[in-house]
Amino acid sequence: MISFVRGPVAQLSLAQAVIDVNGVGMLVHATPKTLGGLRVGEESTLTTTMIVREDSMTLYGFADADEREVFDVLLSVSGIGPRLALAVLAVLEPESIRRAVADADGKAFTKVPGVGPKVAGRIVLELKGKLVPTAGAGVPSAPAATAMAWKDQVVAAMTSLGWNEKDALKSIDAAMAAEPELADGGNVPAILRATLRWLGQDGARQSSRVR
Repeated sequence: MISFVRGPVAQLSLAQAVIDVNGVGMLVHATPKTLGGLRVGEESTLTTTMIVREDSMTLYGFADADEREVFDVLLSVSGIGPRLALAVLAVLEPESIRRAVADADGKAFTKVPGVGPKVAGRIVLELKGKLVPTAGAGVPSAPAATAMAWKDQVVAAMTSLGWNEKDALKSIDAAMAAEPELADGGNVPAILRATLRWLGQDGARQSSRVR
């Protein structure tokens, strides 16, 4: 098992990074928030879990051991694979996941793309007792945490792509004003795509005005 990787970031995209580990490029899948903390050329360390199947070996990376622990426990739920477990972590913080399980708040998990009421109920049922809130952790409820988390993740993804934080926030707000249903859903990849699409359209509008 590869428990972590360390080295310069060789490549970076919205869903994965390549870490140069002593001349070997290790492809690591991660959430937009985790990837947003990386910069091409800078040395970084990611805690990892390797999923081995008959036809593949895939690395999933996390900002810390706490995220990895929650990811591994999510995989114990029937019907939850690594990509869906990673999607849960892209929307909900580890402590918010623990609290949602403890409060039997299945609705919190339906914010995750691909998780319907039945799967959300299964997560709550099967993880009861496996994930418990950290003692004394003063975190907001899972739905409130979700509402705050998606914007931070989209901003992190945009800054990793070259925008500064001020312009990223301004563009996100403008894009969500045009598509408010995306903001309500909290789907980070969809919001990011909508923001980039809005930026392209805004650039076209400014170019038209110049002419």
